[in-house]
Amino acid sequence: MQYTIRNVPDRLDAALRTSARQKGKSLNEVTLEALALGAGISGQQRQQRDLSDIAGSWHKDPAFDRAIADQDSIDADLWR
Repeated sequence: MQYTIRNVPDRLDAALRTSARQKGKSLNEVTLEALALGAGISGQQRQQRDLSDIAGSWHKDPAFDRAIADQDSIDADLWR
């Protein structure tokens, strides 16, 4: 199968070309690899970000709590 892809953003073009040079592969090869990875059919595990490294790390901060409480207050004069 053959595709023609138009309107490739400059940033994406630069990234693909840089990757091709670094890997010593053709632009076509790295583009196919990127498409397969994006489609989830490359066989490679994509890195997931689950925030487990920061979950449960909150510390009570009275100053923060006061600032949030101030934001939650309603100014009755503004709502008339």
